[in-house]
Amino acid sequence: MAVGRSPAGSPARPEVSVTAAAGRAGSPGGAGAARAGGTAGGDAEGPWRGLDAVGWLAALRGLLSRPLASYHLLLASAGLLLLIGLTMVFSATSVRDYAQDGNASASLTKQAIFAVIGIVAFWACQRLPARTYRALGRPTLAVAVGLLILLNLLVAYGRLTDGDAKIGPLEAELLWLYVGEVSLQPSELAKFALVLWGAHVLARKGAALGWWRELATPLFPVVGLLFVLVGYNDLGSMLCLLALVVGLLWAAGVRLRVFAALSAIGLLGIGLLVAVASLGAGSGVRGEENYRLARLTVFFNPPPLDACKEQLCYQMVQARYAIANGGWFGTGLGQGRTKWAWLPAAENDFIFAVIAEELGVVGCAVIVTLFAVLGYTGLRIARRVDDPFRRLAAAGATAWLVGQAFINIGGVIGLLPLTGVPLPFISDGGSALVVTLAAVGMLASFARAEPDAARALHARPPARWVRLVWAPLPPLPGRRRRSAPPSTARGAVPQARKRRRDDQAASRGARDSRGRSGSANERRR
Repeated sequence: MAVGRSPAGSPARPEVSVTAAAGRAGSPGGAGAARAGGTAGGDAEGPWRGLDAVGWLAALRGLLSRPLASYHLLLASAGLLLLIGLTMVFSATSVRDYAQDGNASASLTKQAIFAVIGIVAFWACQRLPARTYRALGRPTLAVAVGLLILLNLLVAYGRLTDGDAKIGPLEAELLWLYVGEVSLQPSELAKFALVLWGAHVLARKGAALGWWRELATPLFPVVGLLFVLVGYNDLGSMLCLLALVVGLLWAAGVRLRVFAALSAIGLLGIGLLVAVASLGAGSGVRGEENYRLARLTVFFNPPPLDACKEQLCYQMVQARYAIANGGWFGTGLGQGRTKWAWLPAAENDFIFAVIAEELGVVGCAVIVTLFAVLGYTGLRIARRVDDPFRRLAAAGATAWLVGQAFINIGGVIGLLPLTGVPLPFISDGGSALVVTLAAVGMLASFARAEPDAARALHARPPARWVRLVWAPLPPLPGRRRRSAPPSTARGAVPQARKRRRDDQAASRGARDSRGRSGSANERRR
């Protein structure tokens, strides 16, 4: 038996080498001892199992300490979530599409096209430096606010005229804006815009964030405007924006009392948005029951299951049936039944219930683990980068993606009230997927700009064609531009200062000459 080595690289335990020596002895007793040691291997492997676990942890720690670990973790988690999403969209829509149009892959083809567009957006965003993102923050926010105002105006026009919310080629449908055949969801663009603009504003203010006055202008008015424009028709997306803002302020180091005040203001705002559903906000109708308040009431005081078949808890009950039917390992991919017109929005808001039914608890655990890895990677990038803007933008984007996933999954399994937000990377929807992949591309750009990653890439740069096709080299950390020479336009140096510098230089020269002459005289003597 050869002498092994421990995970730390030191020699194995002495008793192992003694047993091996006894086994190599030529006497029958030695051979018997070796055989006895072989039969008792189960008892001897007990301590080694603990060492193996320690070795695995040490190997994992070594992998995470590599310079590009954040970049690779980000690509792996986002890529796997995207592949799972395409698979589950096909599973949730194939039967319905085949029954309607005879084409089982219609929804999959559409989602795959958006995935390709999103990958192009990812590729473009990971090539951009931080200064470009800072410059894009304000115009992107202006475009998002303009689209939201246009969407709300068209929806209001349609309700006032009791007709279609359409003017020329523009048409609105609650959360979506249609320009001809192209549809988009402005609230998704508003999330990305708020990440860029909010990170730029907070990074520019720096240590002055301890003052209420600095937070009140211009951050709070713009955030309040976005909350009203988004939350009036879509309370779930407003909660995602709230998670994003909390992530930005937390990464900026805002005091806890500010968070307490903001929490009170946020609860008050959410209460107002719930109340305005009675006036026709969102899917509500003036004069009818407030559906937002009814959802909260059903969540905190659910009625019996028989009554749920006719009330607002119908979706929640069908999701529970799907989860219960899946069990630990699921019914098999494509074998679920609740998606056959039993579970509303099975390919969108409730796709996690389809995953639970077809892939079981194991599949749900894989999804949650991938989102946990994505969240860990985003916070790791925020902690390791040097630029304040990169740190704030990474924290805000991570809070947005992970918070939205938590809201969706919590609503499906019954831990949170239903709000109707899609599951990032997985739910059917083009605008959400493209914007999400663009945000991941921004995180990938920041991951390559980590100090260790930048040094590693410059130490062993990839081929020139790889840099041209995939991504350029990030800037080295700590590199500063050379200060420009003093301009003559600033005026001449004052005579007194010039005279003082000349006197100081003369006195130093005199002292140095005296020291040198004295030492020469001593040598002559």
